[in-house]
Amino acid sequence: MSDEQKPWEVLGSRDLLDASPYLKVRAETVQLPDGRTVENFYQLDQPDFALMYVETEDGKVVMLRTYKHGARRVSLTFPAGAIEPGEAPLTAAKRELLEETGYAADDWTALGGFVVGANSKGSTCHMFHAKGARKVAEPDHGDLEDMRIELHSARDLVDAAARGDYAVLPVIAMLGAMLMPELREGLGMAARSVR
Repeated sequence: MSDEQKPWEVLGSRDLLDASPYLKVRAETVQLPDGRTVENFYQLDQPDFALMYVETEDGKVVMLRTYKHGARRVSLTFPAGAIEPGEAPLTAAKRELLEETGYAADDWTALGGFVVGANSKGSTCHMFHAKGARKVAEPDHGDLEDMRIELHSARDLVDAAARGDYAVLPVIAMLGAMLMPELREGLGMAARSVR
C-alpha cells in the first residue's frame, strides 16, 4: 500500500445557483481514491480577493474599521478587495489599496494564495505585504461598507486581537504571518515558487 495521498476525481458537476459574479453553487460527483463515489459534494465559487498588510513610511500599519455582514459586527481588518476577472492579484491589491484608503506603495511582496473554504473552496485569498506606503489620494471605495482608516503599530494589532477586534479568519492568518518572520518568509518563498 502506498503512503502517497491522492486527490479526488471529479466525475461530474451541475450548477445549482448562479448569482455571478458574487456566488455560484455547484454539486459535484466525486470519486475518492478508494473507489467510493460521493454525490452532491457542494462547491462554492466566490470571487478571489487580495488582502494586504500595508506599512507606511514611518512603520504604521494601515487598517480599516468596518462592518462585516457575514460576522454581523464592526471589525478591524486589513485593506482587501475582490480580484476582477482576468486581473492579476498584485494589480488588484494595488488598485484596492488606493480605492479603499488613498494609499499607494512601491515595495510589494506576495505571501501566497490560500483557499478560504477547505472543502467547499469559496474563494482564494491572495496575501501581500506592502512597505513604504504613503497617502496619495482620498479614498474612493464606492462600496456598501462604511470604512474608517486607522494607523496602528504592530503592538496595537496584537492588543486588538486580545480584545477580539477581528471577526474575519483571513485577517487573523495575515496577522500571524506578519508577526512570525519565519512563517512570513516561508509564505513568500512558496509564493515565488508558483509564479
